[in-house]
This record gives sequence, C-alpha cells and structure tokens, in this order.
Amino acid sequence: MKQFKKIGLSGLALAALLISNGCSSLLDEKPQSVVVPSFLATPGGLLGAISGVYDDLRNSWGTEGFTINEMAGTDEHLSGGSAGNPRVFTFNGIQTTDFNGGFNAYTDINTLNGVLEIGPKTTGLATKDLNIYLGQARFLRAFIYFTLVRTYGDVPLHTTFITEATTSDTRAATADIYALIVSDLQFASATLPNTPTAPFLGKAATKAAALWLLSKAYLTRGWLTNSTADFTQAYKYATDSLIARKGTYQLDLWADYADAFKPANDYGKETIFVSDHSSDVKFGHYQPQASGGNAQNVTPWMGLFNGPSVIGVNSTVGSNGGITLGGAPMLFRDVFFGRPYTRIRPNVVNMTSGPNTGKNYIYNQAFADRVYDSRYDKTFQYVWIANITATGSNSYSGNSVTGSRGTLICGTDTAVYMPSTAIPGAPQAFGTRPFKGIIVNPSMQTNTVYPHMKKLADPSRAGANDPSTRPVVVARFADVYLIAAEAAFKLGDNANATAMINVIRKRAAFRTNTPCNTTPPLPLSGPNCDRYPAGITQAMAEATVLAATPATITLDFILDERTREFYGESQRWQDLVRTRSLVSRVQAWNTEAGPKVKDDFMLRPIPQDQIDRVVTGPKFPQNPGY
Repeated sequence: MKQFKKIGLSGLALAALLISNGCSSLLDEKPQSVVVPSFLATPGGLLGAISGVYDDLRNSWGTEGFTINEMAGTDEHLSGGSAGNPRVFTFNGIQTTDFNGGFNAYTDINTLNGVLEIGPKTTGLATKDLNIYLGQARFLRAFIYFTLVRTYGDVPLHTTFITEATTSDTRAATADIYALIVSDLQFASATLPNTPTAPFLGKAATKAAALWLLSKAYLTRGWLTNSTADFTQAYKYATDSLIARKGTYQLDLWADYADAFKPANDYGKETIFVSDHSSDVKFGHYQPQASGGNAQNVTPWMGLFNGPSVIGVNSTVGSNGGITLGGAPMLFRDVFFGRPYTRIRPNVVNMTSGPNTGKNYIYNQAFADRVYDSRYDKTFQYVWIANITATGSNSYSGNSVTGSRGTLICGTDTAVYMPSTAIPGAPQAFGTRPFKGIIVNPSMQTNTVYPHMKKLADPSRAGANDPSTRPVVVARFADVYLIAAEAAFKLGDNANATAMINVIRKRAAFRTNTPCNTTPPLPLSGPNCDRYPAGITQAMAEATVLAATPATITLDFILDERTREFYGESQRWQDLVRTRSLVSRVQAWNTEAGPKVKDDFMLRPIPQDQIDRVVTGPKFPQNPGY
C-alpha cells in the first residue's frame, strides 16, 4: 500500500468506515459512488476500485472519531480535558446520531461486490493476477464486514452489485455475516501472495493478513457461540499457519518492543497490515496543519497533555489536589512535543468504591511491573526535558524548598516528571533535594496533566500542528501470539496459552541498557534511555516476567497482557466486547463509565442516518438500549 498505484478514483466515494462522534467536519463530505459496470470491465477499473476502498480505510483508521470509539469507555482510558463528546466515555446519554456515517462502509462493500461480480469476466488479466485482485476484494469485504458486525451486531448483508439506489434495507443474522467473512478469508488466504506483490505493495493484504484476520474471526465467533470448533480453528490458523511459517511471510517480532514503533519499521517484519496516511497524494489525503477531518492521521495527538498551557516552573498543588499553573512555561509546542489534543488519557484515576478502591488500572494493574517489563517505559512519556531557554522568570529558587532550586537549563534539565508512585517533596523537590522542574505525583495528575502515549509519535512532521504521515498499523505479529493464547485458554489448554504469552513477555523484558541523560537521573527511563535497575540483568528480568504458569492464566490476565502490548492501538473496545468483559472490567476499573455501563452497550447504536434512509418496507430496527 505504501507504493500502491492508485488510478480512476475521482468517481469513488470517500465514505467513512466508522466515522462518529469526533468533529462534525468529519461528516461534511458525502459524495456518492458512481462506479458503473463498464468501469470495472477493465484491469485498470478493477485496480482503481480496489484502490478506492483502501483509500476509504483512511477515513477511519487514524481519525479522531474512530480512534475515540475504539478506546473510550473501557478500562484503559478516561476522557481528557478536551474530550469533545463525553457520552462515549461515560455511556451517559449516547445518541444514535453520534454514530452517523457508520454505515457509509456499504459504498465500499458495493464497490467490492462489483469487482467480484464483474472481475471474472474482465479480459486482459492473467488468471493468477485476476485471482490476486479477487483475493484483495474478498479480504477487504471481510475486513469491513468484520468491523461492522463487531460494532453493530446484525447488519445488512449485501453480496451483489447494486447499480440503482434503493430506500429499503434489512438486517441479516450475525451467523450469516460470519459465514461470509470466513468464506471470503479462506478464498483470500488461498489466492493472495505470501508477501506484498505489485501493484499491492507496502503492507496491503497478503496471505498472512488473510490468515491473521481469519484466526481473529474464528476467535470472535467462538466467543459468541461458545464454539470449541471455532477456538480450535483460531488456534490452528494462528500457530500452524502463521507462527510456524513466519519466515515464509517475512514476519516476526522485533527483539525490542520499542522497535515495533520506530517510523523506520512501520513497514517492517512485525507489521501485517496498515492503513496508509502518506503526504504523497497517491497514498493519503494529507493536509498541512489540518486539525482533523477525513483521512487525517491524528493518533499521535489524541492523548497529549497540553504542557505549555497547564504547568509552569512554579506550579503548586491546588485546593482540589491537582497541579496548578504557576510561573512561566518550561515547554513549548515543537514538532517533537506534538499537538496536544487532550481528548483521551490513560486511566490513572483511583477507584473510590468496589474491590479496587484506592487503585487505578494503569499503574496498579496492567503496568504494575514497571521494572522488569519494559513496556510501560516504551509506551508512555512521563519525563519531559525543558525546551525553552531558562531566562527571566524561569530562573527561580525557594518556594518552601530548602536551598536553591537553581536555573532550569534548556535541553538538559527535566522540566516535568510524572512518576507512577508518589515522590516526597513534590512538586518542587525530589525528597529533600530541590528539583529544578516540577514533579507531578499521581494524586496531582488531572484530566489535563497526565503521562501520555509516545509510541505512535511522529517527530518527522513538517510542523508542530501537522498531522502524522505515518501509516496506522492495523495488525502486528504480536497479535497472532495473543490470539493463539486466548484460543488455547478457551480450549482449556493453559499450557499452550502460557507458551504463547511468554513469547510476548520475554520480549517485553528486553532493554537496551542505554544510560539516561536526564538531570538528575530518574528511575529506569526518560528521554533517550532504557536501562535495567542496578544489579539486574536481562536474564534476571526475563526469568521474572516468565514466572507466569498455566495456573496463573485467566481471562483477566490475558486482557491485562493485551493492554500492556496494544495500549493506544485502537483495539481495546473490541477486546472487551469480544470477550464479553466490557461491563465487568469497566465497573471494576473505570470511575467515569462504571455507573452507567450495561450489557446493551456491547453493541453501538445503529446510526440514525441509516434508520432515516430506510423509508420503504419495514422500519430499520435500533439496537436494544438506545
């Protein structure tokens, strides 16, 4: 896809796959498809149609509304200070119009149906090449239907090319939709090449991508029907078809968890499938300084805290216990710092009732091991170096601290440190030692001041306000191991579940042992460092993280492991829905959403614009609870 040749797209609809609730501007453009049979009767037309569907994926993966919907209202995330639509975070008063645009995906489904219906009659393509085109179309159709059925439940099932508009529609049974998904992916896995092949280069669909999605579809259907056969298939495809043959597909894990998120590795060996967002107009809709909207990748901004505006050199603790703005800023919005949207934040708020009272999900549960498991340090930024020259009011001392705090040196000193456990003397001292910057203990963190995710950052952007041109990685090879682990667990095979999880956990113990360059050195990690504590070796760290045994493997353990591995990668909502764990996990860990969450909310509401458009025949039904 990175080098995908895109032609004939002017007539293809740029429709949203799952646009919702973010900015209203996301819904402004609604051009209609004018794909006609004659367009699909040539090799160029088939390629243009498939390319147009790939193009439409950008209107979901990486955009604000889609990203929020895949993470809000879960155990991992709470609303940020600029959350936009709080309803999806709290389940309080969700409106059916919040999900308008969600069924626009049927424009793409219809295009793919046209490819599959007319493609076999097209001349000018060798049989092998035609089968690759058809395999691409069936993978994409399965991918879209899988997203729709997991989000809305029973949805319309269209498998023929519609050339005339209709005002009637009906819902199909979930079982029928999954049957089509499985059939499409079995065909795609039999016809697509092992590795990206022209004209579908980069990380477009391959045999491996089809096998990954097939294993996940079996796993998801297995949870719905409690089907041993489906869990068996999920495990088989993940292990025998993918893990055992990873060399064939040129796929594997990077040795260092952090390497999976380096821009240079976006199309590397751990990446299975992406949605491109290049500044090249052939592969994206990049707009300099775009604040969101269709096809803009804003994932690096979503959780950034607005450091320049909410914290200063003389910040203190306010009457509500949170850090306050005081003195001159120590940070400014540069390209590295990013564009702070403050839409969503990690769940570091302690529960006030229930069995987890006094604890929060990120610090006390998912990332409780921040010593031997390196993923907290490689996922979150919690140390910021001053990037403003320390002049004027940036030179300070006193403020109830014994001794001078000194002058903050730009590019050298720590401006902000957000520890995961309380530091005595904070915010202006580290114990009894004066601290030049500000320390924000967990109790001082607010919905505008919190550690933020750094692993998807894009420091190569042309300007501080520019969206990212990195692809959104939809599937990583790590997911294959955890699909296998979850399927084995459901089959009662905790030994193999442990073996699969431990592959991921062993990688998580790896550190480069790069010394920190912060002043003073802070625990374990900061900018440009990654080290083991004194006296700890890699072998010791691995032995600790691999201490899990089959007896310790539970569903909660697997879900926590998926947080550690995939935090912020737009998977959490689906993880909790798939495992029927949304209500229990949210009630256990989310202070915002716990009081309102209920089983009905494991499906999103049918978009109101779909209901309104069905004016012939039976009225299109809404999902229960809305």
